[in-house]
Amino acid sequence: MDPPPSKFVIEASEALALAESAAVTLPELLPTLVPAAQPLARPPISKFSVAAVGLAPSGRIFVGVNLEFPGLPLHHSVHAEQFLITNLSLNAEPHLVSLAVSAAPCGHCRQFLQELRAAADVKILVTSEATAEFRALSDFLPHRFGPHDLLPLEAPLLLEPHHYTLTLQHYLNAHVPNHKLKIAALEAANKSHAPYSGSPSGVALLDCHGNVFKGSYMESAAFNPSLGPVQAALVAFVAGGGGDYDRIVGAALVEMDGAVVKQEHTARLLIHSISPNCQFDTFLCHNNNNNEY
Repeated sequence: MDPPPSKFVIEASEALALAESAAVTLPELLPTLVPAAQPLARPPISKFSVAAVGLAPSGRIFVGVNLEFPGLPLHHSVHAEQFLITNLSLNAEPHLVSLAVSAAPCGHCRQFLQELRAAADVKILVTSEATAEFRALSDFLPHRFGPHDLLPLEAPLLLEPHHYTLTLQHYLNAHVPNHKLKIAALEAANKSHAPYSGSPSGVALLDCHGNVFKGSYMESAAFNPSLGPVQAALVAFVAGGGGDYDRIVGAALVEMDGAVVKQEHTARLLIHSISPNCQFDTFLCHNNNNNEY
């Protein structure tokens, strides 16, 4: 069975119908969707397409693929597992139950997945392995370091609601293509997972048809394996059928004034690399209640 996932979200009813027609369970359906998802990847540097297909508690199935950006350092890339988690976040899913991926997750992605609640129990199947079977994330990262080592138990983790109350303070650039772009970036910043640096940020992108795509900053307890807000917004753009990157005509970044982790320069670099004529604006904000999560 190799049904082509023409979209990045498969609704629960459709997923169940696919599973029933193939006489498999929903988790068993995941690896059958991986081959058809791989062509959705955009890896112009490595030419190595990776797809991750995950099952959410709602019964919906989500697709993630790798994205690479020529002319930029490799750390700007988005891995398939990061795309998948961002896709879950964009669709308000609180957890990831299991996933099938075309190649074994790299060390960064294994660490990034640790930000989920009960991460050790997430089941992973690598379709390229000779004996492909679901194994717990704890098998892939046995000596793990994660949020439990740094955060209080009540702190919200990745995919859980966060409680920033950011408001705009002032901005550096006055010409914004669309007012809703600024508001969308602020909304994304308020949904950031940035408990380690306390530097939430969000990006919103505007395409040539007036569609807005937004993404939130997501940190890892290991600090380096984190995902920037512009990458998260590009996930929303790709998953939302945005097409070629040069269709992006406007971008807005919201970040905290005086933040220890600043996104402006790297976000501007990435946006202008993929869409040179895009208008990029930065807005500064502050946290009204000093909530760290």
